[in-house]
Amino acid sequence: MNIKENIKTLVIKKPLKLDCGKTINNFPLAYETYGSLNKNKDNAILVFHALTGDQFVTGINPVTKKDGWWSYAVGPNKSIDTNKYFVICANVIGGCMGSFGPSHKNPDTNKIYGTDFPVITINDMVNAQVNLLDHFEIKKLFSIVGGSMGGMQVLQFISNFPDKASTVVPIACTSSHSAQNIAFNELGRQAIASDHNWSDGKYLSNNTLPDKGLSVARMAAHITYLSKKGLQEKFGRKLQERDALKFGFDADFQIESYLRYQGSVFVDRFDANSYLYITRAMDYFDLVKQFDGNLSNAFKKTKAKFFVISFTSDWLYPTQENKDIVIALNAIGADVGFVEIKSDKGHDSFLLDVPDFLNTLKNFLDKSYSER
Repeated sequence: MNIKENIKTLVIKKPLKLDCGKTINNFPLAYETYGSLNKNKDNAILVFHALTGDQFVTGINPVTKKDGWWSYAVGPNKSIDTNKYFVICANVIGGCMGSFGPSHKNPDTNKIYGTDFPVITINDMVNAQVNLLDHFEIKKLFSIVGGSMGGMQVLQFISNFPDKASTVVPIACTSSHSAQNIAFNELGRQAIASDHNWSDGKYLSNNTLPDKGLSVARMAAHITYLSKKGLQEKFGRKLQERDALKFGFDADFQIESYLRYQGSVFVDRFDANSYLYITRAMDYFDLVKQFDGNLSNAFKKTKAKFFVISFTSDWLYPTQENKDIVIALNAIGADVGFVEIKSDKGHDSFLLDVPDFLNTLKNFLDKSYSER
C-alpha cells in the first residue's frame, strides 16, 4: 500500500517514555479530521479506533478505497454530526496506516523494525495522541468516544488527562482484558507466527508476507465479533453455491466462504506485526491493576460526564464488564449514564446500522452539547 500520499502526519518531537521502559521521539502520528473547529475551539471530539481500525472514520478511505469504519455513526447529521462537531481520529502507534509502527525503518539500523519495535500499551497510545490537542490548540475536548479497544483508550485517556474532556463515551469495552479475550488474541498471534513467511517478524525485509497466518487470525477474531443468533439468522447451514455437500474441504457452507473472504481482504490492508503489537496492548490493558485494585480511583480526579453503552448480544465485552465501569463511577458519585442496547449483531453492533444505538449516541452528544 502506498499510504504516504494520502495521510496527514504530525511528527511528535517531544520524547515519550513507553511503559516498556524505552523512549521514542520524532515519531509520526497519522491522523484525520472531519468538520470544522469552531472559534472557541470547544466542539472537538476525539474518536479512538478499535483493533483493526485507523484514522479514516468516515467517507471513503483514500488508501483502501472502502467506506470508513464508522460511516454509520460519523458524518453530516449523523450521530456524531460533522456539521456541528470537529472530529479528530489518529492511527494508534503500533498501527500500520502511517503512525509509528513495526513497518517503519529503525533510524539506527536503517532496517525495518519488525519485532524489534518496542512493545506498546493502551497507555502509550493515548499519551501519544494527546499531542493532537496541542497541535490544534484545543484546551478541552467536548467529548472522547470509542468502541472496543477504542473504549479502552477512552477510559485510559480520561484517567490520564482528567481535565481534557467534558463528556466520555466508552462503548462495548472493558476496564481490563479477560482471560478469554487474551486467549483469542494469542490464537491469532500464534497463527501469524506459525506462517512460514513470518520469518520472526522480518518478512518485509524478505519481501514476503505471512498472509495465510494473518488471514486465519482475522477469521478467528471475526467470529468473536458476531453472535450465535446473528450467525444463525444470516447463514444457518446454507450451502455456498452448491446443491449438496461435496465431501471435501472446500467451503461447503456460506459461513465458511464468508470467513475466508474476511480473512483474504484483511491481508490487503493490515500489517501482521501490527496485529501482534496491538493485540498485545489490549491484553496488557488493566486499569483496575493500575489503580491497585480500585477502578474508582482511575476516575476520581475528573468532573466529566460519562455515558457507557453495551449490547445484549456482545459476548466478547459483555454487559457486565461495562456495568463494572458504571459501578466504579457510581461509587465516587460521578455523573454517569448507562444503556444496554438490544441487538443480535454481537460485539460489532457499534460499527453497524443499529438505529437504537445510533439514535442514543446522537441524543446524548447533542443534548450534552446544548446544555454546556
